[in-house]
Formats: sequence, structure tokens, C-alpha cells
Amino acid sequence: MVSLLEFETTLRPLESELEEARRVGGNGHVDSAQERLTDQLRRIYSDLTPWQKVQVARHRERPYTLDYLQWGFTDFVELHGDRSFAEDRAIIGGPALLNGRSVMVIGHQKGRDTRENISRNFGMPHPEGYRKAERLMRQAEHFGMPVVTMVDTPGANAGLSDEERGQAEAIASSIATMLALRVPTVAVVIGEGGSGGALAIAVADRILMLEHAVFTVASPEAAASILWRDAGKASEAANNMRITAQDLKYFGLVDDIIPEPVGGAHRDHAAAASSVASAINSCLQGLSELPIDELLAARYAKYRNIAFFSE
Repeated sequence: MVSLLEFETTLRPLESELEEARRVGGNGHVDSAQERLTDQLRRIYSDLTPWQKVQVARHRERPYTLDYLQWGFTDFVELHGDRSFAEDRAIIGGPALLNGRSVMVIGHQKGRDTRENISRNFGMPHPEGYRKAERLMRQAEHFGMPVVTMVDTPGANAGLSDEERGQAEAIASSIATMLALRVPTVAVVIGEGGSGGALAIAVADRILMLEHAVFTVASPEAAASILWRDAGKASEAANNMRITAQDLKYFGLVDDIIPEPVGGAHRDHAAAASSVASAINSCLQGLSELPIDELLAARYAKYRNIAFFSE
């Protein structure tokens, strides 16, 4: 069974009932139990608070970039290293096929358990991760391949050694490179979009967000610590930061929202990946029809036209 979040406790008896129906047998009992569970999931997920969406976006069983590559793409070949310092496993990337189209996929990658999370640095890239991403972007441009990025990070790593190796410069350079690429670009926020660590690979021609993903200048815990000197007020901060896909679509900061399976993407990786792949493919079909100079002009206008928000 899927791990339940704190606001999903009412699902526990329904899941137990479904498991019992499957053990005993009888399709009628199983279908009835499944229908009741689905109805309750639909009710819960139709009215999530921003803080609850943060919890869903961070769910440990939520699909990560490699899962989307497995279920929505084919022929992925992972490329490694920044050719300057080291390999960073918090960012993965390489060419793949999407519906027969060659694309360069770059994304943050978290781990499923403690060992893998340590290896992936909990999805928080070092400078070499962003330099690898930039290298792959330029390679994609050289071969005329669209760039697809998948955003899912709490933020860039902020250790002393990262700053010494130029973390800020690496992020800024990645943003500048992505803005100037002479190929179509699509970014998908699949989980957490945390601060500059997310923005480094998110300034695309089209920005999509999964229904329960979040995109924020700082984590709710960090914002609460700054505003009230109390990380325990993270839920209050989340409710006021306008970080959900629905808020950002309303403000025009993201282009479209990709619906998730009932109960969140973590409950059905294959269905979530199918929706993501279809949305990306639809964007690329439209973008690929534009002449390059027109594409670049539209990209420039997109980001220049983002207005300041005021009360």
C-alpha cells in the first residue's frame, strides 16, 4: 500500500477493506471497495490546502525524473560529468525519444531510500550538476534537439564548498544558456520547485506543472523562519506564499497544469508519466513549427512581460 500522509488517515480503513476483499476474493467486493476508496481520495484531493500540496509534492513514493523516463520516454542514454570537476548524481540527463522525437532530457533526481538519497544529495545539485546540465543543453542545441527539463528539488546545495566552486555562477550561467538556446524548450515541475536550484533548469518556452506540484522562492519552513523565526509555522507560510500550480497559472507564471491521477502521481506512476509525456509532446509540436528567431523573440517577451505582484 502507498504510504499515507497526515491528512489521509480516513483512507486507512478503506484500504484495509480493499486488501481484505482482494484476499478473500470476489470481483464484486473488490470493485465496491475500490470505488469507495477512489471516491474518498477524490474528495480529499479536490480541496487540498497549499501546505497539503507541499506534502504531496514531497511524497517519497512520488515519481521522479527516472520514473518519467522509464514510463513516458524510450531509448534514454544517461550522460555523465560536467567536464570540469565531477559527476553530480542529483541531476541526470541525456538524449531520449518522445513519441519518436529526439529530445535532450535533464532533470533533478532524488533517492528512494537513505542510501540513494545520500548518493543523490537529496536532489540538491552541486555546481557541477548545473554545469553538466548546461553542457547537455549546448549539446542539444548543436544537434538540433529540443530540451525537456524536469524540476524537483528542495533547492541547490548551499554548502561552503559549493559556494567556493561557484554555485551562484553555475546557476546564473545555466539560466542564461537556457534562455538563449536556439531549440524549443519545455520545463515540467514534477514535485518541488525550490528557489534558484529549480529556476536554473526551468526558464523554458513552456513551463508546465503537475497538479499537486509547488514552485517557490523558498521552502515554507525557510520562509517561516525568516518571517516569524519559527519553522513550525511552515503551513501558515505555505498558505500565504502562492506556490501551488493553480496560483501560478492564475498569475501567468506557468503555462499549463497537468492533471494527476486520483490521489496524486505517487499512486499511479504509469498514468502520471503518460499525462506528462502527452503534455510535453503537445507543447513541442507547437514550438517546433516556429522559426528559430520567432521562437527566441517569443521567449524573450515571455519573461520580460512577467509583472511585479502588488497587494
